[in-house]
Amino acid sequence: MLLRHKVAQLTRNYLSDNNFIEVETPCLIKSTPEGARDFVVPSRMNPGTFYALPQSPQCFKQLLMVAGIDRYFQIAKCFRDEELRADRQPEFTQIDCEMSFITQEDILNTFEGFTKHVLKAIRGIEFKDPFPRMTWDEAMTQYGIDKPDIRFGMKFCEMTKTVQGKGFKLFDEAEYVVGFCAPGLAKASKKDLEAFTAHAKSVDIGASGLIYVKCGPKPTSTVGKFYNEEDLQGWIKLFPEATDNDLLMIFWGKKEATQIAFGRYRNYMGHHLKLKDPNVFKPLWVVDFPLLEWIEEESRWQAMHHPFTSPKPEDIPKLETDPKAVRANAYDLVLNGVEVGGGSIRIHSQDLQMLMFKHLGFTMESAREQFGFLMDAFEYGAPPHGGIAFGLDRLCSLLGGVETIRDFIAFPKNSHGRDTMIAAPSAITDAQLKELNILCTVKPPAEEKKPEEK
Repeated sequence: MLLRHKVAQLTRNYLSDNNFIEVETPCLIKSTPEGARDFVVPSRMNPGTFYALPQSPQCFKQLLMVAGIDRYFQIAKCFRDEELRADRQPEFTQIDCEMSFITQEDILNTFEGFTKHVLKAIRGIEFKDPFPRMTWDEAMTQYGIDKPDIRFGMKFCEMTKTVQGKGFKLFDEAEYVVGFCAPGLAKASKKDLEAFTAHAKSVDIGASGLIYVKCGPKPTSTVGKFYNEEDLQGWIKLFPEATDNDLLMIFWGKKEATQIAFGRYRNYMGHHLKLKDPNVFKPLWVVDFPLLEWIEEESRWQAMHHPFTSPKPEDIPKLETDPKAVRANAYDLVLNGVEVGGGSIRIHSQDLQMLMFKHLGFTMESAREQFGFLMDAFEYGAPPHGGIAFGLDRLCSLLGGVETIRDFIAFPKNSHGRDTMIAAPSAITDAQLKELNILCTVKPPAEEKKPEEK
């Protein structure tokens, strides 16, 4: 709690010193279809209608830019009704910021300065050099994940053309074959190798299997019957960092799915090999995200960040011809493999915003129904603007060297989304339901008892 207090205090002081104005925005807002699932609140005074709790103050901060507040920030409570894990809670806190008359470079410079300020004050670490930058495409190609942990190496190397044509069916029929070099594992036991393979096939990773090559003067492999020593030495030469003590680990399959699975596996191996030193901090900007992603189940495009993210100006014509190739003016700040902040330059043209809504499957009427207030504001002239939001809970857990954010939240929810201190959520009375014009036919589940109480 003391560390969290200090980070919040540093945030307010730094941003205030840089001419940001703190503005509180509403917590009872309108539900929108994009993003995660909303928490909804029934309105007693407007029967049959509902508020939503904000997933972020996005629309409000854009309205503030139109209204002339050129630099805004807020330490804002946000809410998402989604499954929980160590770094996710149903209610969380963002350091939410927006700036007018800026470019992406202005945002990155301002909040790189903020991050350096916090790291120096909390951990005594001083960064003199600019944070490295990497495009989304480079991150996926080299690490299989859009938030790579660069505290350790093990970069990907595509091997598809090198390994095909030798009669090994799995590789010959694969769209993509990729490997990385795991340091110091050339002498791994058969038991260890079986465990590595089992984990690759686990639900957490989702790979078809694992092929390995033990490096050395005479390399050996699980597929040695198909490839001779010269072939295996050729594979090893693809990895400049490989030594005789290392192990090549190889996945295969469809390109996108294999990259993602291998990215998860790289993180697992980094943890297994104790390469993730919590006292070392390696920040990274990831830029040039795709603007859109295809949702197979719904046969439509969805905004990768949100519908107000601006495309790269030179990519706008591709919206009609090749939507997948359109890059966003979006950026994430990654720290030790954790996305601690993310944002974008916003669309400030009404025409471009309507074009974006069209490609997201909105009709003119549905776009106006959901976001008419923003479209109306744009008619008065919106400045070029953009922003970023940091996860305060995640940032504090990283600074504190702890994996779970719950240690840095007063009265956190458990893995079932329950507040066990006050036993929430809980049923309300029939009189309350009647007052809210809600007919409840579902009884709440009985509270789970501890094993010793059953």
